[in-house]
Amino acid sequence: MSTGEAAETPEAREPSGRIKFSSPRQIPIVGVVTEDEEVQGAFKSMDLNRVIRLFEETGKDDLEERQLKSVKKLVQCYQNGFPLRDLAQIFKILNLCTEKIKTQPHFIEPAYNIIKLCGLPFLKKKASDEITYAEDTANSVGLLGDLMKIPNSELRIQICKCIIDFYHAEPPKKHITGYQQASSSYKIKMAEVGGLAKTMVQSLELLENQLVEKLWVLKALQHLSTSEVNCTLMVKAQAASGICAHLNDPDPSGQLLFRSSEILWNLLEKSSKEEIIQQLSNLKCLLALKEVFKNLFIRGVSHYDRQLRNDILVITTIISQNPGAPMIESGFTRDLILFATFNEVKSQNPLVKGVKVSNSYEDFELKKLLFNIIVILCKDLSTIQLLIDGKIILALFTYVKKPEKHKILEWSAAQYEELQLHAIATLSSVAPFLIDEYMFYTGNAQVLEFLTWCDSEDSFFSHGNSFHGAGGRGNKFAQMRYSLRLLRAMVYLENDTINKDLCEKGAIQQLIGIFKNTISKYNDKEEAILLEIQSDILLILSGLCEYHIPGKEIFGTGGVDIILHVMKTDPKKLQSGLGYNILLYSTLDSIWCCILGCYPSEDYFLEKEGIFLLLDLLALNQKKFCNLILGIMVEFCDNPKTAAHVNAWRGKKDQTAASLLIKLWRKEEKELGVKRDKYGKIVDTKKPLFTSFQEEQKIIPLPANCPTVAVMDVAENIRAKIYAVLGKLDFENLPGLSAEDFVTLCIIHRYLDFKIGEIWNEIYEEIKLEKLRPVTTDKKILESITAASENIGKMVVSLQSEMIESQARQDVQSEQKVYAKIQATHKQRELANKSWENFLARTSNAKTLKKTKRLQEKAIESSRYGERPPNATFHRTDIKGLNATVPSGGVVTVESTPARLVGGPLVDTDIALKKLPIRGGALQRVKAVKTVDEPKKSEPT
Repeated sequence: MSTGEAAETPEAREPSGRIKFSSPRQIPIVGVVTEDEEVQGAFKSMDLNRVIRLFEETGKDDLEERQLKSVKKLVQCYQNGFPLRDLAQIFKILNLCTEKIKTQPHFIEPAYNIIKLCGLPFLKKKASDEITYAEDTANSVGLLGDLMKIPNSELRIQICKCIIDFYHAEPPKKHITGYQQASSSYKIKMAEVGGLAKTMVQSLELLENQLVEKLWVLKALQHLSTSEVNCTLMVKAQAASGICAHLNDPDPSGQLLFRSSEILWNLLEKSSKEEIIQQLSNLKCLLALKEVFKNLFIRGVSHYDRQLRNDILVITTIISQNPGAPMIESGFTRDLILFATFNEVKSQNPLVKGVKVSNSYEDFELKKLLFNIIVILCKDLSTIQLLIDGKIILALFTYVKKPEKHKILEWSAAQYEELQLHAIATLSSVAPFLIDEYMFYTGNAQVLEFLTWCDSEDSFFSHGNSFHGAGGRGNKFAQMRYSLRLLRAMVYLENDTINKDLCEKGAIQQLIGIFKNTISKYNDKEEAILLEIQSDILLILSGLCEYHIPGKEIFGTGGVDIILHVMKTDPKKLQSGLGYNILLYSTLDSIWCCILGCYPSEDYFLEKEGIFLLLDLLALNQKKFCNLILGIMVEFCDNPKTAAHVNAWRGKKDQTAASLLIKLWRKEEKELGVKRDKYGKIVDTKKPLFTSFQEEQKIIPLPANCPTVAVMDVAENIRAKIYAVLGKLDFENLPGLSAEDFVTLCIIHRYLDFKIGEIWNEIYEEIKLEKLRPVTTDKKILESITAASENIGKMVVSLQSEMIESQARQDVQSEQKVYAKIQATHKQRELANKSWENFLARTSNAKTLKKTKRLQEKAIESSRYGERPPNATFHRTDIKGLNATVPSGGVVTVESTPARLVGGPLVDTDIALKKLPIRGGALQRVKAVKTVDEPKKSEPT
């Protein structure tokens, strides 16, 4: 504590131990502790300023002894830890001690003891002390690193032990009354703030030949490197290169290599990876890594040695990602290739003589790490010759074979499967750089043979435990997937030798067969991997057939069938995220490369309604597919049979293909920000196709070989393709278009004229910007071209206006017809209501009924012919006495019939007979009805 604290002076002490003060004067004393207080663990304050002044004094005889005595008392006083409030003064005393060590070696022990106490937890009297004294504490802790400059082994080791104790804090031996232990992470945080890690790294330069001290410093740095802040400080001090360069220094204990590799790992994980790689990418570091790895590979036998060997290889792999790392110059690349292949390709190199790889986990991991680093190394073209010399292709192809039964393998079944998949994946990266080697070892034949086994029904149980084996448990899908990836990588090189060799070996038919088999093997569990396999097959077929007409012919109807199968996929699955989008892209690419240009395949595609499926996909209105589908449509329209299929297509709500294309045009222009009025008419006749981007982009003079904005616009959107498709369908006879469609169609029809005018306008503007003056003739031509383009725009606007007006008139006429129909309907309803009202009146009022009857008879009479022809027989059509206004029906009184047959005229209203007459002849009215049990049969008259 400082002297500002009131020091207690024990003038007298009561038996209870309570201190009594005889005077107000306070005299600081050093560590006077009673027996009771010692038991409780309390300590008294000490006048540290007096100790500092004592160290600053000079010229006295007994000064050194007094200084040593005062430091000894200080150590005794603070034997349970330093309070935070005294830490600045204590470290000042420590610094004064270390300054005297060079001339007065007796001060080594006091300094050692103070440093030793720094390993104990710091003490705080108040909760706020950690914040209040944070700056002093950080500076004090940071001073420990500077003390490493003192050329004393004991002090240096004790400083390292003190730092290690920060991370393994032990509770104080005794409880200090009035004090609490600072939080366990407080010292660690203060070490970060004080920059201790940086000074400790710098101290390594002083310990070139002191192995013991170096090991302690590395142990301290190993603890410090667990923090991101410390790792950043260490990187600034070039810790990575400094530690790595001495990896191979002599060390019988093996701690140097272990601790150094651990520090490098922490630096890579917790600081800037790029900066670490840059520090390690020098010849000295790589030579050290090479020697360490080589020694561990050849002589390492223990579990620990193998783990350390693999760690060194991982660090090397990270460094090799830097193209500037001198991997070849150090000879490390040649050794790594040798170590990766010696087990598969017999080598006489003494480095691997007698070396055996077991099936232990560490050796298995080593094999995979070596495959991995080969993939990284092959990206450097300087490595290609080393890969050829090392026969890497031959070594990797030893795994591209079906497992042989009853063959003793050095790996377990699960390990061999994982290495097999890893080897094929490595081939996919390495083989494209070694085409000659690939063809020399008949790579195509081996891969196709392996694919045959993958597609066969041979019993095989795969484990599918590895990263590469995902989705392939219990089947051969993982092997098939990576084999197809290898073929895809080779086909995409567009090497005629490779592609021709594949076609000659029947790859096209084999791949089509595999695709059909995957359809039959479809299940939900392996859906993602099957979709990837199908996508790769289609991409390989596209690569084989794109520039090869015989290949397209081989593709034939069988290939078209698998394409049609994919195109019939439920559109909802495109959003599933399982890979249907990629499969559809591959399918569209296959249509372009495998069908277009082969007329039999095109006709078969049309016959199977392939164009309908393409238009169905286009109608989904997914922008990512539109450009590719429209490009296919443009090419297909060169076939004269296509137009009929396109015009026959009908979408939702009976939408036609032309209407769909025009709708896409309008949507594209809206997204591009093209100016149109509410009817879709051209707004600016000088720039009828200008997008918002073109409006914002100023015209800049460009070289002749650079496309301008107007030219790039043709390729960057779908308008040009829509124009091409509609042009091949004939603009004049497009079915199912509305007036709005026709307005837009006027613009599409003149797209090429507008675009030509736009490009000429750019040329004219560039000439002006370059301050060039064309000759009179050229100027007139330019002006006439510009005027002609503007006149076309005005003509289109006029035509659009006529169409809109005509449509408006048609709309008015249609509206009038609808109103007339509505009016007639209402009038009919009124007549029906009036008729119903008259009917009700007649049935409810007798006078009205009679009046209506009279009017009806009068109307009937007036309608008859006035003069009756001579000798004419008159037949009445009504029944007299019938009080009804409805027609009487088909009853006719024939007066010419004898009365004896008819019983007189039927004039009564109850004409309906209640019983048929027994006698034969015509119907007669009977006065009464008599029931007869058995009627007699009458004789015919």
